[in-house]
Amino acid sequence: MTIAKTHTAIPTASRVHRFTYAIRQIVAEAQRVEATGTRVRYLNIGDPVAFGFKTPPHLIETVTRALRDGYNSYGPSAGIAPAREAVAAEYTRTGFPASADRVFITAGTSEGIELTLSALIDEGGEVLVPMPTYPLYTAVLAKLGAKALYYRLDHTREWMPDFDHLRNLVTANTRALVVIDPNNPTGAVYSRAVRLALLEFADRHGLTILADEVYGDLGFEGSVEPLGLLDPDAPIISYSSLSKAYLAPGWRTGWMAIGRSPRLDDVVAAVKKLADGRLCSTVPMQYAVAEALNGDRSHQMTFREALKARARLTVDRLRAMPGVSCVPPSAAFYAMPKVTLPPGKTDEDYVLALLRSTGVLCVYGSGFGLPKEDGFLRIVFLAPLDELSEIYDLMAAFTAQYLQ
Repeated sequence: MTIAKTHTAIPTASRVHRFTYAIRQIVAEAQRVEATGTRVRYLNIGDPVAFGFKTPPHLIETVTRALRDGYNSYGPSAGIAPAREAVAAEYTRTGFPASADRVFITAGTSEGIELTLSALIDEGGEVLVPMPTYPLYTAVLAKLGAKALYYRLDHTREWMPDFDHLRNLVTANTRALVVIDPNNPTGAVYSRAVRLALLEFADRHGLTILADEVYGDLGFEGSVEPLGLLDPDAPIISYSSLSKAYLAPGWRTGWMAIGRSPRLDDVVAAVKKLADGRLCSTVPMQYAVAEALNGDRSHQMTFREALKARARLTVDRLRAMPGVSCVPPSAAFYAMPKVTLPPGKTDEDYVLALLRSTGVLCVYGSGFGLPKEDGFLRIVFLAPLDELSEIYDLMAAFTAQYLQ
């Protein structure tokens, strides 16, 4: 019997066409540049390990022991008890009281964010997200058929939120406010006054706050206090992970803590139901959570000093380039300079031309929600100082020619 063959393309779901993630999608062009023999300097993804920073040995030993001791089966969907208890104790110690039964261990912070948005937001619902934003939020909202309302962060005021703009955006359909502090992609740290104003705004409009605090331990002057410290009874859901401050991004181990407010009780149940459906996050790596939070953190001091030196070099070198300005970051390993573009050019035009000419790969600001004509781009400054200096030499020479 001969089976008839058809050649019609298999259709894909419409949600895929709404989904964009510039940080990784630009890599395809970088790979084409590499294929021509040009060395590409990848400054697009914030992976400290890729730039030579080492995962603390005591965390590796803990995971290795878990693997050898046979902890390789499924675990509880919400996470193993020691990890949840350690996360709850850490939040409580830093001023945001949390209980282990409201903590979920997730496949990185990204999964926690997706679980939360899936639990909170119906199709057509709205979420306030900062502009520039971490694009995972907008990608997930697009997949859910929900709407991102971008509120401006003002680069003329060190990337602080523009409250006049924020107030004009909220509607009856708005359900949540995303606060990324310390901020990715700008490296900004919000003042206490700004945080209090965000809490007051969310309370007035009945919004859940999604507090993305992944970089809280990477403030250049020390750890940044959690938003929940200022109002432990506010409807706050906080996120963090082992990826950045504990130098283990490939382990995909994060957590979310849902605040004690009774207003969030139904959210706890909804997240638990969704988490049950995906079984669990990686179990052996969960054993590192308690060790990370309760054990030696001396690597963080060294890491912060290294980041501070790289930030200083980055800002000095960028500001020395004609037509380029840069707000100094206060945390993490990102800077967001602004290039005064020639008429008719976009941020993506500049970034692609820089890549093709020099092999330096950054991410254009419109990939984070900014207007493409504004000329912003994000730089990851994790490379060693001497290599960063070489990169900025390349950028300076290219930019001088590009802006002629």
